[in-house]
Order: sequence, then C-alpha cells, then structure tokens
Amino acid sequence: MNTKSPRNGIFRRLISLSVKVVNEYLPDPFIFCALLTFIVFIAAFPVTGMGPMQIINGWYEGFWSLLGFSMQMILVLVLGHALANSRPCARALSAIASKLHTPSQAILVVSFVSLAASWFNWGFGLVIGAIFAKEIARKVKNVDYRLLIASAYTGFLIWHGGLSGSIPLTIATDGALAKASNNVVSGAIPVSDTLFSTYNLFIVIALFLTVPFLNRFMHPRADEVVTVDPKLLVEENMDIDESGATWADRIENGRWVSLVLAGIALIYIVNYFFTKGLDLNLNIVNFIFLFTGVLLHGTPRRYLIAIRNAATSSSGIILQFPFYAGIMGLMVVKGDNGVSIAGAMSNFFVDISTQTTFPFFTFIAAGIVNFFVPSGGGQWAVQAPIMLPAAQELGVSIAKTSMAIAWGDAWTNMIQPFWALPALGIAGLGARDIMGFCLITLLYSGVVISAGFLFL
Repeated sequence: MNTKSPRNGIFRRLISLSVKVVNEYLPDPFIFCALLTFIVFIAAFPVTGMGPMQIINGWYEGFWSLLGFSMQMILVLVLGHALANSRPCARALSAIASKLHTPSQAILVVSFVSLAASWFNWGFGLVIGAIFAKEIARKVKNVDYRLLIASAYTGFLIWHGGLSGSIPLTIATDGALAKASNNVVSGAIPVSDTLFSTYNLFIVIALFLTVPFLNRFMHPRADEVVTVDPKLLVEENMDIDESGATWADRIENGRWVSLVLAGIALIYIVNYFFTKGLDLNLNIVNFIFLFTGVLLHGTPRRYLIAIRNAATSSSGIILQFPFYAGIMGLMVVKGDNGVSIAGAMSNFFVDISTQTTFPFFTFIAAGIVNFFVPSGGGQWAVQAPIMLPAAQELGVSIAKTSMAIAWGDAWTNMIQPFWALPALGIAGLGARDIMGFCLITLLYSGVVISAGFLFL
C-alpha cells in the first residue's frame, strides 16, 4: 500500500527542480555580480538619460564606497572563524554536535541556532551558523552538507526584524527620519512600533517556528544526499612546537602577552556596555571576537596560525564587494532628469499602490532593489526619500513602511550571493550549492512576510 501523499510528492519535485535549475544556471557569485553590473549599466541609459561616460563615472564613484564595510565583513568572517577554532570553542561545538544523531536533528538544530543568533545580531548569526553547521557535518552521518549550510544561512532571513536591524534602530534616533525623507517626515519612531509591533512579531515568530521544519523537509532522499568527508573539514593542526630557545620564540609563545592584551580589551568592553547598553554594532562585535580569540588560543603564535587559516576564506568578499559598491553607484546616480534607476523602481510601485497595499508593494520594491543594492544602509538611503513621503501622503504608517523596506532588504538575501559569501567561505562551498534550497525558503518566506504587511 502506498501511503505517500501526492502533495508531498509535488513539493519534493519542486525542491528537486529548484536545486537542479540553480545548479544549471546560477554562475559563480563573481560572474553573477558582473552580470548585474551589465544589466544596470544598460538600464541606466534610458532611465537616467545619461551618456556612457557619465554612467561609467557613476560606477567608479561608487566602486570604493564600501571599503570600510568590506573590511568589517572580512573581520567578521576571519575573527569569528579563528575564535570558533580555538580549543575551548571547538570542544564546546563538538560536544553539542555529538548529541545530534540524525540528519533531521542536525538540520533543525542548526536552523534554530542560526535564526536565534541572527535575530540577536546579524554579524554573529552569519558566522556562528556556518561554523556550527561545519562542526555538525563532522559528527552526523548522511546529512546533506549543502542543505546544512543553506539552513545555517536561512537564519539570516530575520536579521532586519531583530535587535540589530539597521533601519528600525536608525529611525528610533531623533533627526534620522527628517534626514532620510528630505525633511518631509520628522520625529523618531520607537522600537515598540517597529521591532516589537504586532506585524513584525508575527513575521519573526512565524518564520522562527516554521523555517527549520521547512529546511528539514527539504532534506534529499538517501540516494540524492551530498555528504562531505569529515577529514576534509578538519582545520590545520594547531599543535605547534612551543619550546623555542630564542627570546623571540618565547615572546611569540608567551601566554602573558595574550592575557595582557585581552585584559585591556575587557576593561573597554565592560565600560562600553555599561555606558551604551546592548549596542552590538559590527565594530564592537569584531572587537569581542578578536580579543576573545586572542585569549582562548593562549599564545600569539597559535592565534596567528588561526588567523592565517581563516583568512583564505575571505577572497570572495575582497573581490566582489567593490563591484557591488559600483552597482550601488549605478543604481543611485541621477541624470539631468533627476531620476535614478532605484528611484524609478520605487516610484513605479508607489504609483500602483493603495493605502492597503502600499506596505506590501514597498516590501516587493525593496526586495527587487536589494538585488542591486544589497546593503541595509544603502537601500534605506535610496528608498526612504521616495517611500516615506508617499506613505505620509497616502496616510500609511511611517513605521510600517520603514519595516517593509527592512524586510524587503532581508528577504531577497536568500538568493543574493552577496551576504552568503562569509558562510560559503567558512563551508568551502559555492553559491549554487545552497541557493536551490534558499530559493524555496525565499518563496515560502515571501508569503509569510506579505501576509504580515497585508493583514496585520
């Protein structure tokens, strides 16, 4: 007797099709970035009315605008990776992973951990999920490695609805709305109206409770599982010779150096949280990662080896982030008609919106713009001057409109390789390995997020 549900079979075929299509047609993230550059370059001619040299100038002016952010992201990856490979952290992760025995358990746990970490802080979530998934792959047999890393990345979906969401935190500051809307909208919006609003809590809780089970459901049949040899996931042996006879050797292997550095940093960290509260921006997260790693590795030499091993996975960020900055430059540059590509996209959705549908279409517009401007701050700078005045004119909540931009920015990250680069660097995978699964998450989460904005 066949007890297999026909509907279950349809979903399985949809997942299989998604994985196959992505494997066939999604190029390397750098080629994807180059293709986006070509598309935006060509679109700039009719939309902005500019000539080739003006467009190229706009591309170059944006090209180096993310250098500071690029370095922050490299440090998130390298310092987080080095911290996780310290003996205490590695043992802790190994102990947790050892309690998992089935692929279903592995997928569920890594999904929940990544979602929780990303809600708390997006930079922390990006790194810890992938590192934990990699450790689980060493312990759990027959778990699909692609889906495991994809599950770790899907946690990033909820970051802009969490405690480190850049847009809700920005508009909670006096003057931020006026600056973003060219003085059309003023005041400040407390997080009670954004992060802790009914619609946002519904979206976050719904995704938190269902995405892990969606990920588990996507696990391939036994004959389709792609595993990885655990030996390939083992980091370079950290057992080094610490018996050097020279003064330089003794300094490099001196635990006191690490202890003094970590002690000085600890004083600052305690004072930081005492005076500023739980303000987990990228700089303080990286600072904590750095000096915790210094302390847990024990000696400067051990930490240097860990950093060297981790740095090899940052090449994608180094190469691609300037190109995305160039795309952002093309998206926001305006011709003599005063129109940019990002502005034209946003205006289109404003024109077809009503008071009821405006937050939904703002979310969709933000999702599309995010393909080309994959930065929360950059997207806010592009869309807020258009969407906020329109919301005020239509009588739509400014808070809800702002969160629609935030969720659109987070939503299409599921199929935008830009943010997946740190996780892929840690895992040693390519974008096409995980994006087929992430596409299913994108489709499902789009329905959940849309329902939150349309009905709550």
